[in-house]
Amino acid sequence: MRLMTLCIAACLLVISPAPGAAGENCTSCHPVVLKGVHAALSCISCHREKPDVIADPASAKHHAAGCVGCHQGYGALFDQPMATRSREKLFVKRTIGRDDPGFFGKTCASCHLKSCTDCHGGNGHAIARATDKSCLNCHRGYFVGADYHGMAPREDSLRYQRGETAYGEKYLKMTPDVHREAGISCGACHSMKSLVAGAKSSRKCTDCHQPKKNVVEHRIAAHMEKLECYACHSAWTAQEYGTFYIRFINSPVQKEFEVDKNSGEYVKSSYLKKQDAPPLGINTQGMVSPIRPEFILYGTTVKNNRPAGKENQLFAAEWKAFFPHTIRRGTPMCDACHQNARRFIMEKKEDRIYNLTADGMTLKSFWDREGQKVVNGDFLPRERYLRMSKKTPAYWRGYLDKWQKLLHRVEGSSSR
Repeated sequence: MRLMTLCIAACLLVISPAPGAAGENCTSCHPVVLKGVHAALSCISCHREKPDVIADPASAKHHAAGCVGCHQGYGALFDQPMATRSREKLFVKRTIGRDDPGFFGKTCASCHLKSCTDCHGGNGHAIARATDKSCLNCHRGYFVGADYHGMAPREDSLRYQRGETAYGEKYLKMTPDVHREAGISCGACHSMKSLVAGAKSSRKCTDCHQPKKNVVEHRIAAHMEKLECYACHSAWTAQEYGTFYIRFINSPVQKEFEVDKNSGEYVKSSYLKKQDAPPLGINTQGMVSPIRPEFILYGTTVKNNRPAGKENQLFAAEWKAFFPHTIRRGTPMCDACHQNARRFIMEKKEDRIYNLTADGMTLKSFWDREGQKVVNGDFLPRERYLRMSKKTPAYWRGYLDKWQKLLHRVEGSSSR
């Protein structure tokens, strides 16, 4: 009996870990292999120890509690619009949300920051630096970002759904931003520090570029004092005029449409998409800036296979001043702004191509500011446009100087 007891004791010593050598044994049950910059870390570095274990240490739910131990202060990112979606929620609440309070949850929940791994690695066990591809998972289609890479949304009609595909969407191949051509990534101007602070960017144009006085446009004081650089240097921008949502309730006819898979209720389409020089207005800094519709929003409810209430109900006619990421060295000619009322949303009635009222769409024209507004600025005052459109001697001098520069450039390139 004594011999048997000694044998059992010896076996227990063999199979029991030595004091102080137990360490982690997470991988005994969780066969996880860490890769990337965190490959040498222990599990508890991110997941913490019992009883405070965090299953998803990078999630917004926990304010990235497992990340901020090292990356201090970055948890504030989840308090910014990039994660809270506060601007989008307010837009929905004051517009189509009045008709359907659940609209945001049904159709707008796919994008915006939910975890550090949204940008830094899908499963959290292969953390890597964010790339432009990480940004474009959300900043695609009509949202600023894809334009930087020369991608514009195609028209909704099936006959236009062809060509290149990126991030699940067909797109038109456009001229990319000159900075993208130079290999500059999104993070060069949108640093983590700026994102945490809720700033739109960490750099201004003049941090890298100083306007040259030998450029005709730069010698005009009003241009330098009253225009954003990108008011002239944005080559094109995606524009959507008339965004439609059709809601189906107890209507088998919805089988004929491609209904949003998340909501199961809505079909989205647009009246017109354009990819040209952006309209101009005034931003919150009082500077002339590109603007575009975000959004001219209409809605129709189909219940029991019949329209319920007003068709094409106008929920919003809102424009927004913004920065198209389509910068090029060249600029448009003088009359592209000075003699172009439509670009300032003052289209003349005789110049109208689209008859919106005939289609029951409330607005007379997308390019007539009546019934519309810029939510973060304003349209250019009419009297200001009339003043700048006068062909004064100063205007003609600048115009001739511009043409001489262009002709000289052509001659110079031909002689090589």
